[in-house]
Amino acid sequence: MDKALHTFVITSEHIGFRLDKFLVEHLVDYSRSHLEQWIKADKIHVNHAPTKPSHRLKLHDHIEVYPWEAVPSVIQPETIPLEIVYEDEHLLVVNKPQGLVVHPAPGHYTGTLVNALLHYRASWSGINGVMRPGIVHRIDKDTSGLLLVAKHDEAHVRLAEQLKNHAIQRTYRALVHGVISEEKGTIIAPIGRDPEDRQAMDVLAEGKEATTHFVVLERFEKHTLIECRLETGRTHQIRVHMQFIQHPIESDPVYAKGFVQLHPLGQLLHAYQLEFIHPMTQEKIVVKTALPDYFEKILWTLRHDGLDAVKR
Repeated sequence: MDKALHTFVITSEHIGFRLDKFLVEHLVDYSRSHLEQWIKADKIHVNHAPTKPSHRLKLHDHIEVYPWEAVPSVIQPETIPLEIVYEDEHLLVVNKPQGLVVHPAPGHYTGTLVNALLHYRASWSGINGVMRPGIVHRIDKDTSGLLLVAKHDEAHVRLAEQLKNHAIQRTYRALVHGVISEEKGTIIAPIGRDPEDRQAMDVLAEGKEATTHFVVLERFEKHTLIECRLETGRTHQIRVHMQFIQHPIESDPVYAKGFVQLHPLGQLLHAYQLEFIHPMTQEKIVVKTALPDYFEKILWTLRHDGLDAVKR
């Protein structure tokens, strides 16, 4: 974490104040809306932890304000290649490459999938605001694969309802550490923000319910290729659940620390298939995409030359 720009200690005159009101009085160069965005970006802490704008202050509370880049009011179109695997007048499905951030966020206001989408066409669903035009769901920056994008609000609302009701089937393929002896399994474990690392998630009793189904596709000397189907859609769900059963995803920089990485650019996790009901025509749509070349190359080497060859 960067060094705090401002620090405050609450005295008796500000007991009971909302955090946002206190900050408006003491950081006069910023608007209330800007400060609320700053708080929601987890860059303003009370007693060393992020909190909400409505937090009521107590005597001796310690406030730390960390550097944060303001959200731009307009996201710019950028010439970034898109691999579109399905498209009609209502929606499209894009195959997102590893390393591409889905939507703008602090630290990533350019070079995202949304910047590419705005170059492809100017008008998308506005349900999720200017930061996420058309984005129905997201996948992590270093996870590759299929993503649904809505062209207008009606399609977006109907797709979001399917997502909420678990009617959109999202299937992933992953290479995980260790040899899984079972042919298939279901992981049911609640997921929440890791209290020790705000950038990571963990299985926590107070977390949100999360269910992942998996099937073994192929076993190697020290790895297993699996197919996973999400029943819920929590942040980092497959990555957290596989770590939880002690089979973290190969090359995951967050959840497979301590393992030799076969791929230096991130986890070998690919959103392989999407199955949903078309929001306007009601027909069943199934879209698949092949594993990325780097993923296939590692699998080929494990099959033919073994783990040592991949490490070389």
